Amino acid sequence: MTALEYDVADHVATIRLNRPQKRNAFTFEMVNDWADRLVDAQADPEVRVIVVTGAGSGFCSGIDLSWVEDHEQAPLEFKQALTHHIHRVPLALEGIDKPVIAAVNGDAMGAGLDMALMCDVRLVSTTARMAMSYVKVGLVPGDGGCWLLPRLIGMPRALELLWTGDMIGAERAAELGMVNSVHGPDQLMDATYALAARLASAPPVAVRMIKRTAYQSQRLDFRTSLDLISSHMGVVRSTEDSVEAYRAFTEKRPGKYVGR
Repeated sequence: MTALEYDVADHVATIRLNRPQKRNAFTFEMVNDWADRLVDAQADPEVRVIVVTGAGSGFCSGIDLSWVEDHEQAPLEFKQALTHHIHRVPLALEGIDKPVIAAVNGDAMGAGLDMALMCDVRLVSTTARMAMSYVKVGLVPGDGGCWLLPRLIGMPRALELLWTGDMIGAERAAELGMVNSVHGPDQLMDATYALAARLASAPPVAVRMIKRTAYQSQRLDFRTSLDLISSHMGVVRSTEDSVEAYRAFTEKRPGKYVGR
């Protein structure tokens, strides 16, 4: 059994964490594979959407603490291990301009919650529980939680969750704005792939440029963002997909896109 499964079907790549006996806690080897598959999905012209989920009843419980205990490291070595292994996933995701959907099928704890938050959207099972649990074991969020969570739910609420490590359910996460929608366990993957199929059927160049612009604009003033989008608009209008999208819309038929 491989610790991480990867497959592509109907323009959707699925990354499935596959250590259900450990609630999909990851080792460095597993997280390196995860980052590699993200890079593969970005480079593959057949992939238009990426889905990340977990096997069994959990999404991801973070790093495997028993594995960490067996690999004790000095402070500099541990920093380098984070940089060269675990941080490869968020850095890979930052470079992906295709939609990334997290299907949070169960508990997402610590770095597992960080991994879900760094996806573009999150669909969550009613059985899922979430916690920024680092403080419970005397650690600080090591995989982007202090950057991601305040941007999603605001600093005061984020600090409360980061400081207390409190566990929250799916409905509370939805109220806070951490997740997009909540589904019954038997409906989660159907809802996830329905959204993925809808995004995969849209003009891929436009979808990718929308994502790039939305994230880039978070770092820009309004005038610069408008200048950026005027350039992006010119590029998108020149593509085959843009021409096809307009024809499909006026002819009231599904578009047939080639990704260029």
